[in-house]
Amino acid sequence: MTSRTGRHFLQIPGPTNTPDQVLRAMSAPTIDHRGPEFAALTVRLLDIVKPVFGTSGPVVIYPASGTGAWEAALVNTLSPGDRVLCFETGHFATLWQEMATSLGLKVDFVPGDWRHGADPEELARRLTADTKNAIKAVCVVHNETSTGVTSRIADLRAALDAAGHPALLLVDTISSLGSIDYRHDEWGVDVTVAGSQKGLMLPPGLSFNAVSEKALAAAKTARLKRSFWNWEPIIEANRRGFFPYTPATNLLYGLSEALGMLDAEGLPQVYARHARHAAATRAAVHGWGLEVLCADEREYSGSLTAVLLPDGHDADKVRRIILERFDMSLGAGLGRLAGKIFRIGHLGHFNDLTLAGTLAGVQMGLELSGVPVDPAGLGKALDVLRTP
Repeated sequence: MTSRTGRHFLQIPGPTNTPDQVLRAMSAPTIDHRGPEFAALTVRLLDIVKPVFGTSGPVVIYPASGTGAWEAALVNTLSPGDRVLCFETGHFATLWQEMATSLGLKVDFVPGDWRHGADPEELARRLTADTKNAIKAVCVVHNETSTGVTSRIADLRAALDAAGHPALLLVDTISSLGSIDYRHDEWGVDVTVAGSQKGLMLPPGLSFNAVSEKALAAAKTARLKRSFWNWEPIIEANRRGFFPYTPATNLLYGLSEALGMLDAEGLPQVYARHARHAAATRAAVHGWGLEVLCADEREYSGSLTAVLLPDGHDADKVRRIILERFDMSLGAGLGRLAGKIFRIGHLGHFNDLTLAGTLAGVQMGLELSGVPVDPAGLGKALDVLRTP
């Protein structure tokens, strides 16, 4: 095994770097999850997690990955044969619609080029045409982790409202929550899906559903089979500070610490920091003479930037050289983008010098891989970082 000095740069778009204080919190002794100390922790957590979602309603926490929270959102609100409308914004949007199909739902999958977010105008057209309200839910990935494209949820909600359509709005925020401004209540989202391992700065293992009153009402008549994912017994047990299953106790310790860190920085400042680092990253990409995959500047991601390489160059080769030479991991291209892009994660526990080091490693890796780039690209990013 090759000997390494210094720390590994984990610059994939999740799992992200876990802060030392979160790791220390997680190392506390496990306590009785049926005892009063744990009940007090649960009640407090379920209250302090709400501002990150922008909700005053219930937030359900599962010991699961984000994929589990996808399934929970579907099975709690829908019945076999229901029609759902999904947008093909990237690899993870595709996986979510595949799950919906496997659960017995009828999916209208709006095709996309993986360079744009969900189109509010297309949503308006489809809802207006749905005069019998056959569409029961609209599923959207807020920030597509595979592409670095952020869909405009407020505009999609406006399209739903303008059409007067009763469909539920289900939104995946797995790579945006705690990194990009998000407003569950204000935007009229019915179920928000999230995971612990990205903007919340935790290891994988927790997932979340923020749930509207409309979604809770839908759950009373939904007929997809559910047991573990059923909201009702979880919300009922949560009222007393408990769970109907063994919770991920030590991850909840970490969640408490992470939420405290976000609160201390202030969520507006957290979002501004992510936007600034994203802008610096794009400045470097454009300075190198390369192309950001996201084709609409209104949809640039604050969490990650996907870099499109010129024809004839292999993004996986670039990633391999950067890992071998500089001990830094970058995100791979997924699905149809395999070998064509690499993804730079700039979310979570992150600062200016970490980004500067990341972009220096990327620039050196591009040069060593034979990709023609302007070496002034790094300086373009530093110009952004010099600005407070």
